[in-house]
Amino acid sequence: MTPKFANYPSLRSKTVFVTGGASGIGAEIVTAFANQGAKVGFVDMDITGSEALLAELNGTHGFAPCDLRDIDALKGAFADLAQKLGPAEVLVNNAARDDRHDWRDVTPEYWDERQNNNLRHMFFAIQAVADGMIAAGGGSIINMGSNSWWEAGGGFPAYTTAKAAVHGLTRTMARDLGDHRIRVNTVVPGWIMTERQKQLWVTPETLAKQINRQCLPDAIDPVYVARMVLFLASNDSAACSAQNFMVEGGSI
Repeated sequence: MTPKFANYPSLRSKTVFVTGGASGIGAEIVTAFANQGAKVGFVDMDITGSEALLAELNGTHGFAPCDLRDIDALKGAFADLAQKLGPAEVLVNNAARDDRHDWRDVTPEYWDERQNNNLRHMFFAIQAVADGMIAAGGGSIINMGSNSWWEAGGGFPAYTTAKAAVHGLTRTMARDLGDHRIRVNTVVPGWIMTERQKQLWVTPETLAKQINRQCLPDAIDPVYVARMVLFLASNDSAACSAQNFMVEGGSI
């Protein structure tokens, strides 16, 4: 049965920036905001996938190609989107890569690249949009965490370290920006059944093990992460900041 979801009138016509919006959870987030009548601008390295997604959306939206490891490119992409759609009122720091790696093989160069891919751009994305939110009288910033480190997951220490640091970033920026009525929160997905996960790592055995950890007996669709993000972007969550919002089926 198709679930019935909430509509948020406060999101209509809001300008939303999403990083890593071309596929997976990011594409679900972009689509969900577009369906609420928001103006969505997103950045991604996948030009073909981004253009295909953009063609599917109704309304006024935008895409800017960007390698988020290049901070100058990120700032330029956000400036281009702001010129087209207006300053961001909502920022979703979604982009990340959970590539597996053995701790024995990690070099200083690989470590730094993983932090750049999974953490550094979040701070500079916040820095790029904060002044516009301050001028507007408020805004919402949603950083994407992960339950991997909460579960003491192994096999990708550079990724889990970056994701653990997201929570520190959220809480300190919530304090620094709170006087301007800018809310900063973390959404914490569990093992979400994106196409990437299904292609690379999901097997009947690993999925059964994960579901056995959860309180709820179902694999988690990306749409439920997007629904939590919508709530945190809407006026319904106006008193929520510096917090973690779990979407992991009760696995922690």
